[in-house]
Amino acid sequence: MEQESHEEETLASNLQSLSFSDPLTNQFNSFNDLCYEISSLQDLASRGSWRSVIDKVVRARKLSLLRKPHEHLIYLSYNVLALMKLRKFGDAAEELDSLEDFDSSQYKYESYPDHYPNRSGSMVPFALRWLHAEIPHRLGKRQETLDRLYTLLDFIRTKLKERESKSMDVSIERWKKREAFLVNSISSHHLSHKEFGVCLTLLLSLVDFDSPDPVLLSKLGYIQMQLGDLEGSKGSFNRVENLIKQGNSGEFLDEVEFKNLVSRNKALIYLVGKDYVSAVREYDECIERDQSDVVAINNKALCLMYSRDLSDSIKVLESALERVPTVALNETLVVNLCSMYELAYVNQADIKKTLCNWIARVAPDDFDSSCTRN
Repeated sequence: MEQESHEEETLASNLQSLSFSDPLTNQFNSFNDLCYEISSLQDLASRGSWRSVIDKVVRARKLSLLRKPHEHLIYLSYNVLALMKLRKFGDAAEELDSLEDFDSSQYKYESYPDHYPNRSGSMVPFALRWLHAEIPHRLGKRQETLDRLYTLLDFIRTKLKERESKSMDVSIERWKKREAFLVNSISSHHLSHKEFGVCLTLLLSLVDFDSPDPVLLSKLGYIQMQLGDLEGSKGSFNRVENLIKQGNSGEFLDEVEFKNLVSRNKALIYLVGKDYVSAVREYDECIERDQSDVVAINNKALCLMYSRDLSDSIKVLESALERVPTVALNETLVVNLCSMYELAYVNQADIKKTLCNWIARVAPDDFDSSCTRN
């Protein structure tokens, strides 16, 4: 059940979904036309090769390979993200401090008519605004991050109103997705401090009765569950299931992701009732549809452990690490596996050492090896 909140936070870790460079996307035939070797940067980021991302940024700057102002901002965004992933938060903050105010004319297209003829507005990637808001929290300044996130939410909603007044349909959808992303991000901060009432108010401000967003509706159900409103939670989860029956919300999730979200919601209800057998059945269906559904894998193992089937719970996690290491290798899953080793084996230190050696060979740059507690 704890892992379900982690699932919502994956939006924050997958910044590719934020479109680093969407201000100019429609003007080019390929992504690399948009910015110097950006597809290579994205590939490195998707593989967790954050040190290589930083090396690539350093090289591009040193050799003056970035020709246009927006390219510098895109590379800076990747550099800050990589530094944050490697937990070099002071360096990331320094990089951000090198910027002017985001509303400065320095970051307006119209300030560079030779590069961007007939174009106006800000060239600051939305991802960079989000990173700027998040960094204080990593430095122990939680309230500053919340202040910046709420300011960014106001900024998004202002942009939405502007576009709605001009009936800019494509742009409206992009900004609505950003609004949903940011509400997810803010609510995750409040969730980590068990501020469930604040989360509920936030989500209700975004989720109306006919909301087509299954992720936000599911998160609403999760919050209601935390507040003890089981009937309200079931109602929110039922709305998600009705969406799939109506063939709705393909714009948010593909069919497998959608079905797995519904199954995980059902499993949460079973978990609250301590019906671990039924919960495992739902998670099995998820894994059958998508072997890389790490939330279902982790929660299935926890259910088996709660059912006192420690041997099988360990097998579920070990099998996932062997089958899909790039997906399953996250700190939450490894912490749970190490806890199970401690419960199950007298020689748990040797087993964990073997696990640590394997992790050292295959883990992405940002993996926190201290989670093995070895």
